[in-house]
Amino acid sequence: MSVLASFLGYYDFKEWAGIWVGPLLMVVFLVVLVFALRQMRPTKPQQIKPEASPQIAWDEIAGVDEAKEELREVVEFLRDPKRFKKLGATVPKGILLHGPPGTGKTLLAKAVAHESRANFFAQSAAAFVETFVGVGAARIRRLFRVARKKAPAIVFIDELDAVGGRRGNDISGEKDQTLNQLLVEMDGFTARGDVVVIAASNLLEKLDPALLRPGRFDRQVFVAPPDRRGRERILEVHTRAMPLAPSVDLGLVARQTSGLTGADLANICNEAAINAARRHVEQIGAQDFDTALERVVAGMQAQRGLNEQEKRIVAYHEAGHALCAELLPAVDRVHRISIVPRGRALGYTLNLPEEDRYLKTREELVDRMTMLLGGRAAEQLVFGSVTTGAAGDYEAVTSLAAAMVDEYAMGTRVKLPRAGGGAPAAEATLRLRDEEQHDLADGAYRRALALLSDQRDHLDALAAALLEQEVLERADIDRVLAGLPRASSSATAGGVGIAAARD
Repeated sequence: MSVLASFLGYYDFKEWAGIWVGPLLMVVFLVVLVFALRQMRPTKPQQIKPEASPQIAWDEIAGVDEAKEELREVVEFLRDPKRFKKLGATVPKGILLHGPPGTGKTLLAKAVAHESRANFFAQSAAAFVETFVGVGAARIRRLFRVARKKAPAIVFIDELDAVGGRRGNDISGEKDQTLNQLLVEMDGFTARGDVVVIAASNLLEKLDPALLRPGRFDRQVFVAPPDRRGRERILEVHTRAMPLAPSVDLGLVARQTSGLTGADLANICNEAAINAARRHVEQIGAQDFDTALERVVAGMQAQRGLNEQEKRIVAYHEAGHALCAELLPAVDRVHRISIVPRGRALGYTLNLPEEDRYLKTREELVDRMTMLLGGRAAEQLVFGSVTTGAAGDYEAVTSLAAAMVDEYAMGTRVKLPRAGGGAPAAEATLRLRDEEQHDLADGAYRRALALLSDQRDHLDALAAALLEQEVLERADIDRVLAGLPRASSSATAGGVGIAAARD
């Protein structure tokens, strides 16, 4: 004890602490570093094996007939390769399915595997991307090695754009190496025609050109949103096991869902079934589909309440949209108007197209902008001021005007579309494009004001009916707007140009 006491007395406590703090901090740093490296260590590679045969048949997929025809040849080749090889034909090594999300790309790949009775290997491209360079490439090699052993096989790569983007923009180099390995593997099984790669992507324009050339992905199949008939068949597929009431008209539901994908339609059918169960009924009725459509398109009914002045503003706003739509022949007719808050919207106007349209004229697009601005115009006309309620409308109008000038070359002074990826445009050209877009939007707004001013009595009647009933269906709209003329579509970029048409 005397020796220890003399030792402690010899060294000042601060000096003693200074001697040991440095080594202690170094030990702590090494422990943290080892722990971090263990966390970052690549996970042990999982065993790759084919999935259970997907139980999805051709007749369970509707609305994508063109894509099914393209893939039917792959099914026939995998089921009877000798018939094709005898004539010197080879199956496409790679098929790229591209299109908007929810259109059925993954379902198509699973159906091909089921119909061809081939082994099915499914991987998300994001699973190949790792922190450490080379790990993704190793996983690609392992996947294709196992697929060759299990041939005939289908390798399905979902969200291909996660690794298939243009090379040269990857700082770490991992994505580029993974993509290079994928290109090598797709070139490497030329002699084995019984392994087919099917990939899905929502962003075709971002993929590396080397992926898209023949010899890699020989076929590119666009999976588009379904047309009206396709939507009806999709609804029939999803309601096969559902007890539907006689009031349900799937053709009408198909007309109401223009532009929606198969995934959206499946969601609507499910929401309709949930709503029927909530009502404790034995069958799913037309009102359940109406509620489901409202929920999917406009959002869930909100609980927030509006004061009387806000309700009047919303009523006139939606009445302005609806009245402009009724007056303009190029705009789809109104199916329902509501001032019940749903989601972020305080009200909505639902238009019902008579048929699917794929081409629009300049006049039709101007009519649509006029309808979109009808809500703001009604606020200005009735209350002498405007609110924040038209923010979404102006966003849509701005996008539409920009597309008309920059993509469709529909301006009166700018005759060419904006060049993509070329040299930057001159400042004078950019200013001219901005002026063209402003003129289109301003002309549509003044046109909406003129329309509503001329039909102020009908605007007031429609708003009063909304304040009383909150929701107006097509029959209610016809009753309120009896005798309303339809205007001709003779819009110009800067003027009103309205001529009343005969009934």
